[in-house]
Amino acid sequence: MSGATSEHGLSPSGTTDRLASGSANNGSTTPRHNVTSQRGRRLPDQRSAQEPAARAESPPSPTSTPHNAHSTDPAREESLVQLLGGRRGALDATAPAVAFVAGWLLADESVEWGVAAALTVGGLVTLIRLARGIRPRAALLGLLGVCVAALVALRTGRAADFFLLQVVSNLASALAWSVSILLRWPLLGVVVGTVLGQRTRWRRDPDLLRAYSRASWVWVGQYAVRLAVFLPLWATDQVVALGAARVALSWPLVAACLVVSWWVMRTALPPGHPGPRHPVTS
Repeated sequence: MSGATSEHGLSPSGTTDRLASGSANNGSTTPRHNVTSQRGRRLPDQRSAQEPAARAESPPSPTSTPHNAHSTDPAREESLVQLLGGRRGALDATAPAVAFVAGWLLADESVEWGVAAALTVGGLVTLIRLARGIRPRAALLGLLGVCVAALVALRTGRAADFFLLQVVSNLASALAWSVSILLRWPLLGVVVGTVLGQRTRWRRDPDLLRAYSRASWVWVGQYAVRLAVFLPLWATDQVVALGAARVALSWPLVAACLVVSWWVMRTALPPGHPGPRHPVTS
C-alpha cells in the first residue's frame, strides 16, 4: 500500500537562517557586525534585529518534517475502501445473477431464458466497464465468469448450478487466503502492495507484515460466511434465495470486510507507524 523525510537527518536551521539573511539583506553585501555611520556613530545591526521576525514568518522547510509527523500522516488515515475501491465492481458482478433469476422466473423457470438474460446483461456491463476505462482484461474476465456459470447451468439443466461457480470460487479463495497467511505472504498485503506500487517492500516491515496477516483473516471469514449461506441454498435448489444472497453478500459484505480489516490493521500497527504507504524497512 517511501520513508519519512526526517530520516535523512536534515535540520531546518540552515535553511531558515539563509531565508532570514536574504530577507534582511535584500541583495546588500553589508557584513553582520554593526556599521559605523559617516558621523562616527555606530548604527544597530538591523538585520540582527529582524532575524527573529524573519524566522517566525518563514515557512518550515519541507525537509524538516519531525519523525513523529507520521502519526498524523493523511496516508495513515486512508481506508482500504479508498485504496482498493470495489463498490462499482461488486455491483457490476451481481447484475448478471439478478438478470438470470429474473429471466428464469419470467420464462416459467426456463434455464435457457435465464442464461440468455444473464449473458445479455453481462455483455452490457462489460461494454459499460470498458467505456469507463476499466482494463479490458478485468472487464473480460468478469464476462468470462458469467459465460462459465451459464455453460454449467445449461449443461446440468439445473438453475441453481448457475451459482455453482460462486460456491467453488469462494471455497478456493478461503483456502488461498488461509495458506497465504501461513506462508507469511498474506494476500491482503500482496493486493495493497501492488496497488501502491510497492512490490514486496512491505514484507521487509515486520509490523506491517504482522498487520496484513491479521487483517487477512477477516477476508477468510468473508469467504466462510458466503459458503455458509450459499452451500445450503445451492443444495436445496433455492434459486431466488441464491440470487438475493448474491446481492446481499456482494458489496455490503465487501464494505464491512474492508472496514473491519482496516481497523484490525490499525490496531496491529504500533503507535507512530506511518501506515501501509510507508513501510519501515530500515
